[in-house]
Amino acid sequence: MSSIFSKIINREIPSYIVAENEKFLAFLDIYPLTKGHTLVIPKLEIDYYFDIQDELFNEMNIFSKKVAIGIEKAITCKRIGVSVIGLEVPHAHIHLIPIKSISDMNFSNPKLELTEKEFLAIKEEIKKEISL
Repeated sequence: MSSIFSKIINREIPSYIVAENEKFLAFLDIYPLTKGHTLVIPKLEIDYYFDIQDELFNEMNIFSKKVAIGIEKAITCKRIGVSVIGLEVPHAHIHLIPIKSISDMNFSNPKLELTEKEFLAIKEEIKKEISL
């Protein structure tokens, strides 16, 4: 059975994609901690972040850096926080979270409830700032 992220990769369920290449996909988290909270995933279904083969691991981090730079240009924040937890979905992923303080990275905080229009606007703002 494929993960929800594989279904996003295969376009079986909708998502707000901000960047993509042949190996990786970046899309807005639909339960964001802050506006612009983005997930980066490998297109290969790999459960655990540290099981990713070294070359792909390095490429994923470089891809994530480019996405983070775009998010930082599009969303008002002090930094882009990075988190890898790996318990929620059995597919390796990196959280890129625009933050103003450390408390913005607390996953027990209430999630934002954004409208479709807000998600689409955020997606477009971030997309235009990413250079792959």
